[in-house]
Amino acid sequence: MVLCQGLSLGPETAARVGGGEAPAGIGRRRRGGGRDWPAAEGAGPRREALRTAMAASRDRVAHLLRQLQRAACQCPSHSHTYSQAPGLSPSGKTTDYAFEIIRVIIETKKKKEKKKFKHNIDQTKHVFRPKATHHALMAVSNIRYGAGVTKEVGMDLQNMGAKNVCLMTDKNLSQLPPVQTVMDSLVKNGINFKVYDNVRVEPTDRSFMEAIEFARRGAFDAYVAMGGGSTIDTCKAANLYASSPDSDFLDYVNAPIGKGKPVTVPLKPLIAVPTTSGTGSETTGVAIFDYECLKVKTGIASRAIKPTLGLIDPLHTLYMPERVIANSGFDVLCHALESYTALPYHMRSPCPANPITRPAYQGSNPISDIWAVHALRIVAKYLKRAVRNPDDVEARSNMHLASAFAGIGFGNAGVHLCHGMSYPISGLVKTYKAKDYNVDHPLVPHGLSVVLTSPAVFTFTAQMSPEHHLEMAEILGADTRTARIPDAGPVLADTLRKFLFDLDVDDGLAAIGYSKADIPALVKGTLPQERVTKLAPRPQSEEDLSALFEASMKLY
Repeated sequence: MVLCQGLSLGPETAARVGGGEAPAGIGRRRRGGGRDWPAAEGAGPRREALRTAMAASRDRVAHLLRQLQRAACQCPSHSHTYSQAPGLSPSGKTTDYAFEIIRVIIETKKKKEKKKFKHNIDQTKHVFRPKATHHALMAVSNIRYGAGVTKEVGMDLQNMGAKNVCLMTDKNLSQLPPVQTVMDSLVKNGINFKVYDNVRVEPTDRSFMEAIEFARRGAFDAYVAMGGGSTIDTCKAANLYASSPDSDFLDYVNAPIGKGKPVTVPLKPLIAVPTTSGTGSETTGVAIFDYECLKVKTGIASRAIKPTLGLIDPLHTLYMPERVIANSGFDVLCHALESYTALPYHMRSPCPANPITRPAYQGSNPISDIWAVHALRIVAKYLKRAVRNPDDVEARSNMHLASAFAGIGFGNAGVHLCHGMSYPISGLVKTYKAKDYNVDHPLVPHGLSVVLTSPAVFTFTAQMSPEHHLEMAEILGADTRTARIPDAGPVLADTLRKFLFDLDVDDGLAAIGYSKADIPALVKGTLPQERVTKLAPRPQSEEDLSALFEASMKLY
């Protein structure tokens, strides 16, 4: 049974993966312990059904994961110890790897019986309260991963039947090899294209509208976004409004700033090629920008705008400077932390009956949790290495994957206070210019604006799910064996402070130009971010937000 090039399972393991006989001790014990099921004669279909159900238990899943780990697939999609030359299998042959993740639907419907239901994945967090119908939809872009996968973009567009393509990037990246690789592939496959390289790092409504005008004039039938989250988000907006030419700009912008209308028009194919390891924008239906007249960040959130395909090529990460990889990694860190601790999806309100009006950010759920925790483990293992050694291909490649993994998690579960509070931090920037960013305007990078409030935020939210906060602290390196439940917040906060200190992060909001006098404006800028702040597991007042900003003025 071949799962991926470079990974084959033996007959015994393949039989188990394929649904054959479970190994001894697996699927033969009651959940939570107890003696083996009795071996009654003539058990019949009912006994077979019980055994099938038990074969799907967590014990068996854990066993299979161990078997897969022992099989030691050498492709970078499945191995964190991959050390072969990029794109080569152990035999030396060029290989292609792909994730084709489309969507999974979790549906928990109201039953006539007034009984409680618990998901198997998490016996404490996702408790269904049958008062309304709740649905959590996992919607992500198709993802293809591998060193050199960018060279396939021309073939993908040819397969889509594209004749007139818009290639979006920024002026810095347009001079670097990754963009040339895309253009070479387009030329090789006979794809006509035009380049738009006026993307603004940390885009604004004005820069969005400039890109939208270019897209409308070009009448493109497909798009390629080559760059970080700023480029991919700009391309999403351009595709949306070019496909809906009669719409006003605020029609699709999130309420309360915009009208937040659902997207009902068909969009053109969009291929995203991320060059940073942070936003996960290649997997999500979200596009963020600064709304200049209010000096706040807002965005557009709809599953309809997510890219058709994300090409995740680890070779692009080798061009990221130290602080860019660090700040991008902080975005991954907070995506994972916030989506894992977000309000559970069955507690979200309101709960629209029509699927098209349900929010892209739905609250934490069992599937998003898996991606969030896995991304956090990668960050804990590889981010420091990726920052400190630009030649550490393994570390940078894994951070590139972590960005996509966290994107799948938060793109469906959502984020909360760190992100909600970050938008005025970056939107109200005064004179701060981050190191390693070649821009002509003051800039607080998104990942930095998010992570500076994280110790205060998770101290505040810990009382709602202390076990999960301690779990995250442990993943990040804390010794939680003697930690008490009431200490969950401080333990995670101290762990984060140490993590940030080791990576030379600025000492709080004061170090990037803010003072206590700015707190009222920062709170005012946070209040419109209800799309994310309402997903916080603990409700917050204006006084709470003020206290969180004050606690974030100094970290160490």
